[in-house]
Amino acid sequence: MVDLIEKKRDGGQLTKEEIAFIIKGYTDGSIPDYQMSALAMAIYFNGMSTDETAYLTMAMVESGDQIDLSGIEGIKVDKHSTGGVGDTTTLVLAPLVAAVGVPVAKMSGRGLGHTGGTIDKLEAIPGFHVEIDNPEFNRLVNTNKLAVIGQSGNLTPADKKLYGLRDVTATVDSLHLIASSIMSKKIAAGADAIVLDVKTGAGAFMKTLEDAKALASAMVQIGNQVGRKTMAVISDMSQPLGFAIGNALEVKEAIDTLSGEGPEDLRELCLVLGSQMVFLADQASSLEEARTKLEEVIQNGKALETFKIFLAAQGGDASVVDEPERLPTARYTFEVLSKESGYVSEIIADDIGTAAMILGAGRATKESEIDLAVGLVLHKKVGNPVQAGETLVTIHSNSENIEEVTKRIYDSYTISTQPVEAPPLVYCEIKA
Repeated sequence: MVDLIEKKRDGGQLTKEEIAFIIKGYTDGSIPDYQMSALAMAIYFNGMSTDETAYLTMAMVESGDQIDLSGIEGIKVDKHSTGGVGDTTTLVLAPLVAAVGVPVAKMSGRGLGHTGGTIDKLEAIPGFHVEIDNPEFNRLVNTNKLAVIGQSGNLTPADKKLYGLRDVTATVDSLHLIASSIMSKKIAAGADAIVLDVKTGAGAFMKTLEDAKALASAMVQIGNQVGRKTMAVISDMSQPLGFAIGNALEVKEAIDTLSGEGPEDLRELCLVLGSQMVFLADQASSLEEARTKLEEVIQNGKALETFKIFLAAQGGDASVVDEPERLPTARYTFEVLSKESGYVSEIIADDIGTAAMILGAGRATKESEIDLAVGLVLHKKVGNPVQAGETLVTIHSNSENIEEVTKRIYDSYTISTQPVEAPPLVYCEIKA
């Protein structure tokens, strides 16, 4: 291990066998944390080649369980988002793409941060559960083209261990380590093809467009190099996506979007990502044809019907689709009114997300309890005109104590006297 640390420190390239030796030794404990820390720092400063990053990714995949989806017919396509505020895309995308005939075998997790993860949001629907075994998971996907299961406890244990180490050794911000970490989990989950939604802006992990493009390109390279067809979209997270932030509120927004209504930015991003998924699954000969198919299943109601079938198959009360008032509802609503007239020039996504978390919509720690009913609904986005006294945000709360939340909302909004252009929703697409 000392020789390999020295090799990387001096700018050398590690071989497939050397990386396999490192990951196996670190996972079984024969390589100690202090040596792995030294290697992580050497990688942080010297980077990794495309080959090295692919070898590292697959070594982490092979360190634990791999989900076998071979019993599911067709090309299985997975989607990964680098996360953000109000990111409801999976709730819309999964039934939308399944309605076109693409099998969506989704492994999701619970959220730590502003709002819940996909599973938390789905559990706002009474009765819905993800505790199903693999044979039932495969059967549901073959029957309905869609199922969601919780994350396995032993997927990519090397990545979990290495991430914990990077977190305390100032080596998290290594492009190659981030890319291999994300892709190892997606590949271990069994997908044949992967679509990546890489966010950029104030509410994203990658704050600049240049960094987001570099990460997306690295992940697309890894995917294609290890035999998974991979594409990426760089999308905006300088302000929250859609209007709703909070679990039951986001479920309602997903229902609206699948019905052909809902926020325009959420609908458009789902059509862009969904087009890539349908194309990679060989269900369309071009992205344009894929988009047309997706628009058709929204218009003819098939996307919404697929969502209902999916919910019912996993124990959920599908009547919430037609009667969203059956979803958990907060005891109080409060209007946050604009103090001035003008145009919304900025919404700091992170601050809005933190306001939702204070209400109970997210987890500050793993032990935090989520309140599925609470959250925020935005009425004004960047570029919108606003009059003094108009509602900026509606707070949905189970407490009357909302002073801190209200302050954060006001602090996150900037009103300009001059008209402002809304930021682009999609900056670019990165293909193989």
